[in-house]
Amino acid sequence: MISCLDLANNIMPKIDPTRDYESDALRVFECLQNGGIAIVYMDVAYAIMSGTEDALRRVYAAKKRSLDKASGVVANLQTHDEVQILDDEKRHIVRTIVEKHDLPLSVIAPYKQDHPLMQPLTPFLTGIATKDHTVNFLLNSGMLRDHISALSLKHHFPLIASSANLSHHGTKYRAEDIEPEVRAAADIIIDYGPSLYRDDGLSGEHNLSSTQIDFRTMRLVRKGICYEPICMVLKDEFGISLKTAT
Repeated sequence: MISCLDLANNIMPKIDPTRDYESDALRVFECLQNGGIAIVYMDVAYAIMSGTEDALRRVYAAKKRSLDKASGVVANLQTHDEVQILDDEKRHIVRTIVEKHDLPLSVIAPYKQDHPLMQPLTPFLTGIATKDHTVNFLLNSGMLRDHISALSLKHHFPLIASSANLSHHGTKYRAEDIEPEVRAAADIIIDYGPSLYRDDGLSGEHNLSSTQIDFRTMRLVRKGICYEPICMVLKDEFGISLKTAT
């Protein structure tokens, strides 16, 4: 098991100099712009991405995922700053977690519907990518995702992502572990080996994905990777105890 605290103490490197993040991100982005599907490495787990209605429908069909379930929009900190609506204190909390403590985090928050990144979303894509006037941005999940996010923001071409696995079968930390029917849906696969924060099912029945927090109410939506250190940061630096669903 690779712990978040071990990574924070530089036991494991987060950036591999042998990887061409920029080139790989461009290949992924061009594939998605052309209506394709990509499976890509992330530090928390492998993800499957799309950018068009047809591609997203194929993703959901391959995953056997209900269209009632939302997915996240591919983002980095700049996307978060420009699109999500939070007060200064909550923005400071986000940056403390993902920059100061270098932890991955899924931020759920209201968003600017008129932002150029969000405007191209069709009603169908909006129904998948947003929920109750909020959008879910996974932040700090690796250099590859950050580069893909930068291209998405620059070209105002929103990308939708979810975990690369059959629905209810647990996230996958290795490309070879992704179910064949999900792999077969992808036009491109970026395989960087095992995900950095893998827990290999040690935390429960299925592998964990990212920790999700609804920043409107500071409510825990999903307990995931790096949950304990995120809670420590919130408690020690902001006096916040996460609310849980009742």
